[in-house]
Amino acid sequence: QVHVVESGGGLAQAGGSLRLSCAGPGRIFSLYTVTWFRQTPEKEREFVATLRHDKEVPVYADSVKGRFTISRNHAEETFYLQMNSLKPEDTAEYYCALVSGDPGINYDRAYVYDYWGQGTQVTVSS
Repeated sequence: QVHVVESGGGLAQAGGSLRLSCAGPGRIFSLYTVTWFRQTPEKEREFVATLRHDKEVPVYADSVKGRFTISRNHAEETFYLQMNSLKPEDTAEYYCALVSGDPGINYDRAYVYDYWGQGTQVTVSS
């Protein structure tokens, strides 16, 4: 069983920044594709950003492109979501997710991911 632990959510004002962290599965961390999703009570879980296991070129949802940055620190076995220029519509529960290898064209679909963090709430006030 892979244990994934998130941290870093909280309250921010519009235009502010937050950084989310996700501690990954240890020595095989580099073998996983890592992805952030978010969810509100009104919507299904929504893709935010991904970093493929063997590529360091990130992919972002259009809604966060240019404002969010996904990154991975192999030495710390942690990956991050830096969120800048936050907007009230970014308010959601954020989840990190991992899957071994490459999920292919379905990288933005929640069902392909095997391991999930517990979720962390981000609230952006206007």
